Amino acid sequence: MTQVSSEDQINQAYELARERYSVLGVDTDNALRQLAATPISLHCWQGDDVGGFEDPARGLSGGIMATGNYPGKARTTDELRQDLDLAYSLIPGTHRVNLHAFYGDSGGKVLDRNEWRPEHFDAWIAWAKENNHGIDFNPTFFSHPLADSGFTLSSLDGSVREFWIEHGRLCRQIGAHIGRELDDTVITNFWIPDGYKDLPANRRAHRELLLESLDAIFDTPQIDPQHNKDAVEAKLFGIGSESYVTGSHEFYMGYAVSRQKILCLDAGHFHPTETIADKISSMMIFVPELLLHVSRGVRWDSDHVVILNDDLQATMQEIVRGKYLDRVHIGLDFFDASINRVAAWTIGTRNALRALLLALLEPVTTLQILELTGDFTARLALYEETKGLPFGAVWDYHCLQNNVPVGYAFMDDIRAYERAVLAGRA
Repeated sequence: MTQVSSEDQINQAYELARERYSVLGVDTDNALRQLAATPISLHCWQGDDVGGFEDPARGLSGGIMATGNYPGKARTTDELRQDLDLAYSLIPGTHRVNLHAFYGDSGGKVLDRNEWRPEHFDAWIAWAKENNHGIDFNPTFFSHPLADSGFTLSSLDGSVREFWIEHGRLCRQIGAHIGRELDDTVITNFWIPDGYKDLPANRRAHRELLLESLDAIFDTPQIDPQHNKDAVEAKLFGIGSESYVTGSHEFYMGYAVSRQKILCLDAGHFHPTETIADKISSMMIFVPELLLHVSRGVRWDSDHVVILNDDLQATMQEIVRGKYLDRVHIGLDFFDASINRVAAWTIGTRNALRALLLALLEPVTTLQILELTGDFTARLALYEETKGLPFGAVWDYHCLQNNVPVGYAFMDDIRAYERAVLAGRA
């Protein structure tokens, strides 16, 4: 199907590109080393449309919706790991997987959210060890009878809150267990769907209860930060919570700063004209680390597959220009059931990496010197000239060096997998 340049052509093109970039003081070899050292956390829920394997009869709820019915979605954790294996084989570098709590292996039993234990994730741990993947984790506060009211940790019902507090505590223990087993740090991210469809008469009560619930989760038990770190994630609105969300950006910004937690910025969880890029440098002054959920909203928080657009590039540029790579964790969060799900992972992750590479190839030192000296004319001129540099040659070389398909050739593997594996699930 696809024709790509030969290995010699790719190497020759890279040598020419390296010379072009070096004129501007950019070391392409160093940029590629930094890119290779930066993992992306692939979200498991793209593989099954956020269904989870806790109770197949339970539908998706909590303000989330996956649209489309492309054949071949994963039906078990084994199938999900199989699909992820193919995606990782098409993406340059060594990366992580981001698990939601209802993706454990229960041995065929239907477990409630307060019944999941660390051992239910041992199959994921063994797979991660075998493939050199890190793991990140998320409590699952949606698609459950005790979330049907629209409220979990901020519910006015104390028994509902206690149930979800227990779930949150268990998830931190699971995250720490995974971290110990992998000798790594798991980021356990807390997002809840709580909110009102129409205008509330009392915003304050739910937010005060959420504060109490989060403090109760994080205060006990003691978790080693070498194995697990906690993040909190805001959202502007959801389906069924259009008028009020308890966990707003301002709430979690205040919580993360006051409790020194990791703040999660999801690219789709703000107003359509907002970009998370401008928030990064402000938040990094006040919080120890950031977690990014790289997504693409189209008119609303629609979680489209990430493309190489201006917003994505601006986000990666801000990370590199601010020298935040060691304090920012990059994860993905989109789910499209209308296209091949493995292709969605592959396209989105490759685009996130390409945007990061573009940022690493910027002549940042020169640009910042021009800015400090007040030469804004030259700064603008250099910004624009860098857009024509042979970035594609550097990316192709990176793919070649990592033994993954160059260019569009990854679609050959996906089509073959679709015929051999996914078609049999339909």
